[in-house]
Parts: sequence; structure tokens; C-alpha cells
Amino acid sequence: MKKSILSFSFLFLIITSCHQKESINFALVSESYISDTSQYAQCHASTIIETNNGLLLSFFGGPHERHPEVSIYTAAFENGQWQKPKKVADGKIDTTSFPTWNPVLFRSANNKIDLFYKVGPSPNDWWGMVKHSNDEGKTWSAPEKLPDGILGPIRNKPIQLSSGVILSPSSTEESHELWKAHIERSTDDGQTFTKIDIPSPDSVKVIQPTLLVYPDKSIQALLRSNQNVVMESWSYDEGKTWSAVQPTTISHPNSGIDAITLQSGEKLLVNNPLPSGDSWEAGRNKLDLYYSTDGKSWKTIIHLENEPEGEFSYPCIIQTTDGLIHITYTYNRQQIKHVVLSAVN
Repeated sequence: MKKSILSFSFLFLIITSCHQKESINFALVSESYISDTSQYAQCHASTIIETNNGLLLSFFGGPHERHPEVSIYTAAFENGQWQKPKKVADGKIDTTSFPTWNPVLFRSANNKIDLFYKVGPSPNDWWGMVKHSNDEGKTWSAPEKLPDGILGPIRNKPIQLSSGVILSPSSTEESHELWKAHIERSTDDGQTFTKIDIPSPDSVKVIQPTLLVYPDKSIQALLRSNQNVVMESWSYDEGKTWSAVQPTTISHPNSGIDAITLQSGEKLLVNNPLPSGDSWEAGRNKLDLYYSTDGKSWKTIIHLENEPEGEFSYPCIIQTTDGLIHITYTYNRQQIKHVVLSAVN
């Protein structure tokens, strides 16, 4: 039911790109939905990774966000279709159950897949957990609690630099008013991490960074914020220090974002393009894909969703080795939507 919107956007992009040197064209390859109401009523916060067998998706699902029965699920895309989601982690500790949150899949140079997630009653007092898989997500190790002060990637995927340094984008929500972003940096392939703050005034709430690398080795962090625009910070020393956050011109309603550096070096960002409103879901009824070559000038190129109401949020975007672009996001809390695009010369 969204194909007409997507098709119109692609046609518009192809026409306008003829007059612009810095652009990129796309074709819609497929769109599908992942849901299983027999196991959970709601699902949210997807993450996706390429495997040797296809794709692996993870998300949290349960009666509703913050419910103690909310658990972490994975679903594999193999043989041309999504397999039934499997519950792979929960927040049970002895006789007490806590909700789980925000899984993040990551593969480092050691080739195992890490599944990071959070456990706790709320983002104010959750803690970081991780599981590992050596068989492309078919089985997982026992859960491990991350060291005190280390939360793991809070919403978006880590990146590994050519030097081997891993930068894990993270943040804290110490109270409703105090949100701070930081980077967890590893020089030993993820064995240990050091927390590095991204400077911001207390009046500016920033969380959930997503990271982009440029040819001069500078690194840009784009951040969710309460400023009605995406905020940014830059590092020029492999993530050891970061500039104070500054506003971009990208309209934003304090919702999850994600970005990638394409194989070509160009950048893509997925974001809800509206200002915030009176409710937490305000502005999440539209979802756009943006394009940039330098991280400073961003152009909307596709309207992924454009509805009068609804929640299309918390995107994750990757490019697989075959060049295809995969975007997953929450679809009205009842499904995870998967959109596949191909770049067209």
C-alpha cells in the first residue's frame, strides 16, 4: 500500500537528478513485513546485519514497551523469505523480570556476531548486556553483563575503523531532562571499552548517535535531539575527542535516526522529517531517506512513509556486499518493515 508513494519518489528523484551532479538514483527492489502476534503484541527498535546465509534482524517485542515480559527476538532472511522470529534473550533475573530494550547487531573483524541489548525498568536505570554467535545467529552464548559504566551501542551500530579501532555510539538518560551522548571506544577488538563524552550543554538533550567516516578520516556523529533538528559532533583523532554538539539543518522530532557510509563513500540518513509535538509519537508519521556527499548538505531523496498519522520510526540502514541497501523500521508498533533499494547509475 506504500508502493505508490515510493514509486513517485523514485520518479521524482530520477528526473531531478538529471540536473544535479551530486545525486543518486534508486530502484525499489522489495518491501516486506516481519510480525508474529502469536508471540508478541508490539515490536520496536529493529537492527539488521548481513550474514553468510542472508540477513539477520533483531528487535524487542512483548505486550508493550516497558512491560517486564518484553524480550529480544531475531528473525533470519534465508531462501528468499523471512523466517519465524525466535526469542533469544529476556530480562529474567532469579524470580524478577525486567523489560529488554534496543538490540544492536554488530560483526567486528573477529567475524563473530555480537548482539547487544539493554535490560532494566527504564532507560534511566538500564544496564548493558551482550551475547555472541559463531554460527551466523543460529545459536547464542549465555548473556554477559557489560562492565559498570559501559552500556554498549545504545541504538545504532558500532563502526570499526581501518586501524581496527571500534567506536560504539552510546548515550545515557539520567533523568527525563538530562540526556547525554558518548562514544565507547575499543582498541582490542571489543574486549574492553573506554567511555568518551560528546560535549553538550545540559539544556540540550542528545542521545543515540550514528557514525559516519570521511576520506580525511574525520568522523561525524549525528544525534537524536530535543532541538527539533538533528545535532552533530565531529572527531578528527579516531574518536578520542569530539567537538561540542551543533545543530544541523535537518528537521527532526526527537526520534531515532540511522545513517551509513555507502561503498561509494556517499552518505545516507533515515529520519522523521517533522518537528516534535505534544506527544512522544508526534512527527513519526513521516519517514524520509536523505543523501549527502560531505555530511553538511543533506537532500531528501525518498519519502519512505508519508501518512497523516501513524508511527514509522527507529530505522536501521545497511548496505550489503552486493550493493543493495536495506532499511528496517517500526511499522505502527505491530510489525517491522523491511525495504530493499538498489542504486541505479
